[in-house]
Amino acid sequence: MSDDGADGTSGGFAERLGARAEVADDGSARLAFTAREEHLNQAGALHGGVLATLVDTAMGAAVRSAVDDGDVPATSQLTVTYLRPGKSGDLSVTARVRTRGEHLTVCEADVDQDGRSLVHAVATFALLHS
Repeated sequence: MSDDGADGTSGGFAERLGARAEVADDGSARLAFTAREEHLNQAGALHGGVLATLVDTAMGAAVRSAVDDGDVPATSQLTVTYLRPGKSGDLSVTARVRTRGEHLTVCEADVDQDGRSLVHAVATFALLHS
């Protein structure tokens, strides 16, 4: 399940990791993140789990910004395509809702660093009605 807060902010684990919510509105969201030494794997590249957390969080915020109050997005499928290794430094994550159904919503996200794409992700979110 994505861990974005009720107000569209990252909250939870992603916030502890260092993700900073910039905007979540009308089916889109953007996060900022500064990768530090502790976010790198043994090969010196940005850890794939960090990147997966960031895209999941951004997509969850995008979905939440497009659904009715009381509907909670839960990640049911996440596909992350790693295009190139990331490094220490600033990066941005953008997400947008692609297709919205009654019970499922499909979203896409991209991670960019220094003007280059690091990750493209697609996720399906189940909408849990409260």
